[in-house]
Amino acid sequence: MPASILVVEDEPAIQALIATNLRRHGHTVSAALDAEDALRQIKAALPDLILLDWMLPGMSGLDCACRLRADPRTKHVPIIMLTARGEERDRVTGLESGADDYVTKPFSPRELLARIQAVLRRGRPQASENVVEAGGLKLDPAAHRVFADDRPVNLGPTEFRLLHFLMTHSSRVHSRDQLLDQVWGDHVYVEERTVDVHIRRLRAALEPSGLDRLVQTVRGSGYRFSIDA
Repeated sequence: MPASILVVEDEPAIQALIATNLRRHGHTVSAALDAEDALRQIKAALPDLILLDWMLPGMSGLDCACRLRADPRTKHVPIIMLTARGEERDRVTGLESGADDYVTKPFSPRELLARIQAVLRRGRPQASENVVEAGGLKLDPAAHRVFADDRPVNLGPTEFRLLHFLMTHSSRVHSRDQLLDQVWGDHVYVEERTVDVHIRRLRAALEPSGLDRLVQTVRGSGYRFSIDA
C-alpha cells in the first residue's frame, strides 16, 4: 500500500538511505532534519505516516510526538519512533508519548518496511464493518469514531483497533499474544509490553466517561471487555 511518509531524521546519510529505500518500494517521501521543519511540513500537508527520530536538534522527537497527538488535526497520523535507545523503559516512554511503534537503531530496511506496512494496515479499518455498541460505548469503524454516552472519545489508530477487537469479542479473556496476533497482525517485531502501553492509553481516553472499567485486566491471563462489574 503506497503511502506518503515524512522522514524526520537529523543524520543526512541515514535520512537519505531510508528515503531511497521507501521510494524504491513505491512510497512518496518527504524529509526534515528537525522537528520544527517537520511541523511546518505537516501543517502544509498531512502525511500518511511519520518516521520520527527521538534525538533531534532543538525540539526532541518525543516532544514533537506529544505535540502531534495533542493537535486534533494530527492526532490520528501514525508515528514510528526511530532511536538508538533500546532499553525497555525508553521503548515504553516512546509509546506513551503517542508513538504507534518503536524501531531501535541499527535496523534493517526490511524490518523498517515490515513495521511501516503493519502500522498502515492497522490504521485503516475496513469501512464495511458494522457499528458496535456495548455498555454505553459506540464504535463506528467506517467513520473511525468512538462515543461514550454520546460524547466523542479521541483514540489513536492502535487504541481504536484494540477497542474494536475487544468489543467484538466481549467477555472473552485474551492474552497479550492473542491481542498481538489479532490487533497487530503479522507484525512479528512487536513486544508483549506494547499491549500494556496501549491498554493504558485506551483506558486513559475512556476514563473521563467512567467507562474505562469496561476494559478489564484478568490477572495472569490478559484482558477482556465486559459490561459486567
